Amino acid sequence: MEQARAICLRLLTGTPRTRSQLESALRRREIPEDAIEAVLSRFEEVGLIDDAAFAGAWVDSRHHGRGLARRALARELRTKGVEPAVIDEAVARLDPEQEEETARALVERKLHATRGLDRQRRVRRLAGMLARRGYSEGLALRVVREALEAEGEDPEELDRHLPAE
Repeated sequence: MEQARAICLRLLTGTPRTRSQLESALRRREIPEDAIEAVLSRFEEVGLIDDAAFAGAWVDSRHHGRGLARRALARELRTKGVEPAVIDEAVARLDPEQEEETARALVERKLHATRGLDRQRRVRRLAGMLARRGYSEGLALRVVREALEAEGEDPEELDRHLPAE
């Protein structure tokens, strides 16, 4: 049990971790199941492991830092072993307006890099960048269309190059 405690403390020193991540690390080191359960339960009791706090901080950090949308954030949290209900609660903290504003800012930052390309290629690149960050196709296309219109692109010409929402 002492070895399990030491492993968990060492892992938690560098960065916050989920219960699932710590459990996996202990299993890889062949710690007995009863010791794993006892140590992890105790760490949860004293607040050293808090998957809800981890998920909330993850969502805030990754949304503001990398511009990830709810779908991408939920996928990342699932890979870290966070429970679905905790994931839902964490990503629900992002309101749709905030998510859309982040998408607009991402497009604005990348817009200059697509100048000189034909419309269709610009749309694909910008919408693809948003899709990789977890934004829905409808939102991505709407934000790209608005950005290109604001830049002076002809809306009717754009409509010929954009897929129907």
